[in-house]
Amino acid sequence: MEPFRVHILGCGSALPTIKHNASSQIVELRGKMFMVDCAEGTQVLLRRSRIAFTKIGAVFISHLHGDHCLGLMGMISTFGLMDRRTPLQVYAPREYESLFQAQMDMFCARLDYEVSFHPVDTTRHQVIYEDRSLTVESLPLEHRVPCCGFLFREKPTLPHIRREMIDFYHIPQSQIGNIKNGAGWTDEEGNNVPNERLVTPPDPCRSYAYCSDTRYMPQLHQLIEGVNLLYHESTYDKTKADNARLYYHSTAAEAALVARDAHVGQLMLGHYSARYEDENILLNEAKEVFPNTFLSDEMMVVDVK
Repeated sequence: MEPFRVHILGCGSALPTIKHNASSQIVELRGKMFMVDCAEGTQVLLRRSRIAFTKIGAVFISHLHGDHCLGLMGMISTFGLMDRRTPLQVYAPREYESLFQAQMDMFCARLDYEVSFHPVDTTRHQVIYEDRSLTVESLPLEHRVPCCGFLFREKPTLPHIRREMIDFYHIPQSQIGNIKNGAGWTDEEGNNVPNERLVTPPDPCRSYAYCSDTRYMPQLHQLIEGVNLLYHESTYDKTKADNARLYYHSTAAEAALVARDAHVGQLMLGHYSARYEDENILLNEAKEVFPNTFLSDEMMVVDVK
């Protein structure tokens, strides 16, 4: 099975701490790298993670609060210093487009690679990116500014060849592609060998949902039903529920409610308030509702399975 991983670069909230960096992640699928949010300090954490800068093909920005986007322009500039040639795609709220272009004109006017901005309507659930490996959908969220999450869905793969059957029927290598695409085989005696005898089912498709800053949304589970891994912000514990409502954030218990109602495989918490020296208070609160919960942390690599 091809790797599908999430690399945590930052999982804190807006107020800087020694313990946590602000929001940024890398989603890795079939050798491709996608960045989700890009706070200040992201470049340093990329270095520490040993992720090659050149492999990042697209960046997805959830909203225009500094702890999610202020590292972007510096990283684009650094890519230029590293003699990048491959294009970079940026997907961000449409409200950012004019400011993004002004920043590009000011700081990155002479890049030797192309940067394309793709405005995202944060009020709509739709596919905003697609390639041969996956689709990325926007997930409308409720925050103080236009904001959306992102849902990464792996595309179906082809069946696995049963090598012992290929050898038994002396099927030439040139026919492997046809068999993977559903063809059968006629043996030397004229007998038809059905495709299902020659292959085993493909690996199940995997999915990852990133839900950044948002109030608790009782209906959100409908958009992420059955995802393998859900990252949901958990800025506060339930004793600070009033703060969560006031500042359009979620408690750990509310994140767990979304995970439970969506029947996800695993819940990963993040975007911790700086008030918590020990995030286990958030973990324990969430696990009371959804036991298969864990805390994100810098440099953590999580397999989507």
